[in-house]
Amino acid sequence: MMKFGLLGKHLSHSFSQRFFEAHFKESQQRATYELIEIDSSHALKKFIRDDILGYRGLNVTIPFKETVIEYLDELSPEAKAIAAVNTIKIFRNGKIKGFNTDAYGFRQSIKPFLDLNHHRAVILGTGGAAKAVEYVLKELGLDVFFISRNPSGPRQFSYQEINEQMLSSCKLVINCTPVGMFPNIEDVVDFPFSYLDKKHLVVDLIYNPSETLFLKKAREQAAIVLNGSTMLHQQALKSWEIWNQ
Repeated sequence: MMKFGLLGKHLSHSFSQRFFEAHFKESQQRATYELIEIDSSHALKKFIRDDILGYRGLNVTIPFKETVIEYLDELSPEAKAIAAVNTIKIFRNGKIKGFNTDAYGFRQSIKPFLDLNHHRAVILGTGGAAKAVEYVLKELGLDVFFISRNPSGPRQFSYQEINEQMLSSCKLVINCTPVGMFPNIEDVVDFPFSYLDKKHLVVDLIYNPSETLFLKKAREQAAIVLNGSTMLHQQALKSWEIWNQ
């Protein structure tokens, strides 16, 4: 019996377990997928040191995509470039290698929607998911700017600094924060939606609910909207491929 799981905090509403259990059943795989709730970096280190060899592969989610790196033996080139890991493969010899399939999932989900208007992007958030999104957009040749509660770099701005000029030149907007995720569906980031128009593509990596308040407000301004469902499915399938290589 192969054993897989998801490492993270507050996992009761996670998609991953339902997805993989259905996948195992459909493909007649003898495998289980567990939700492994970890509440601190110390607990994460202890799990990897004492328990990880019981698994064949793991996914990693908020808030450990970056902190998990120091406990791994090796990183794929993509995970190293992004500096975030959402997939771990455990080899028979005990080696633990980190991968990033968020980038693959995002790339697959967004490609059909990009057009000539989308040459600059604004990313809300600066965590592991935001880094994967930045990696993909730069590969595609887009200029990228970040919005953060605590901006700290030349291409980072506060939410209060978002203005009409910025959104006029940046027709792609991606929310990489968890704001608005179930059960807090009435929450929304501080964003000037009135500056959006029909040429904007607005993406929210959240998949539950399928339309966040962020996307609803963007759609009301005639923007094209996209949630995180396709990205989620694609990154999960890529994880399964890596675990079985």
